[in-house]
Amino acid sequence: MSAMPTLLSPDPASPFPPVEQALRHPDGLLAVGGDLSPTRLLNAYRHGIFPWYSRGQPILWWSPDPRAVFRTDGVLLGSRFRRRLRSSDWVVRADTAFAEVIDACAHTPRPGQRGTWITKEMIAAYMRMHALGHAHSFEVLSGNRLVGGIYGVAVGRVFFGESMFSVESGGSKVALAALARHLHEWGWPLVDAQVENEHLMSLGAELWPRHRFKGAVETLGAQPGLPGPWADRVGDWPAHRLAEAAGGGP
Repeated sequence: MSAMPTLLSPDPASPFPPVEQALRHPDGLLAVGGDLSPTRLLNAYRHGIFPWYSRGQPILWWSPDPRAVFRTDGVLLGSRFRRRLRSSDWVVRADTAFAEVIDACAHTPRPGQRGTWITKEMIAAYMRMHALGHAHSFEVLSGNRLVGGIYGVAVGRVFFGESMFSVESGGSKVALAALARHLHEWGWPLVDAQVENEHLMSLGAELWPRHRFKGAVETLGAQPGLPGPWADRVGDWPAHRLAEAAGGGP
């Protein structure tokens, strides 16, 4: 294993190094440089690699081991939260407010976190991916007000979650759970959550060894996906339907 991450070629179509070459410290750092073109990003996601860096840094590419993932039938909502949802008037939509979701993910304050890794360049890159039908958002609305959301990239039948936000308690939970519910109904089994944290684990995230995740992405990523906007597929979906979900906790 190399002691340094690979410097990427300027050619957006150039290959990434094998993910097995990722560093252990920091965990998963694989490559440096390149760009955020759609060609490069799609190539990265097809191999289970994602960009993550802060303003002022070069572009850093990661493949951590283990990997945090959700089974689309495994997102957990506690019974108390589901009871609250039964009387909720929140509505879930898809791909009707992508720009607003990514902007909120970039600027909504998070406990214990200063600043954001979602730079202007990242926003522009994922807006391009959205325009091409590869990046999608799920939005949670109370009336006309956006109260939560999630965005990410779809490749084949894998959804690679990038970020989510809440401005009202539970907004991001509903966005994630609604996304997973729809993906499960479409026959997509997996949502990538990248790196574990306490919140994701409480919602049912699992930790998979890199080799298992890589195998799943290779198989599912090669299957037919659903390119283009998802707005009509989801419509105005009432969040209270998540109260019917079988999973959950206390």
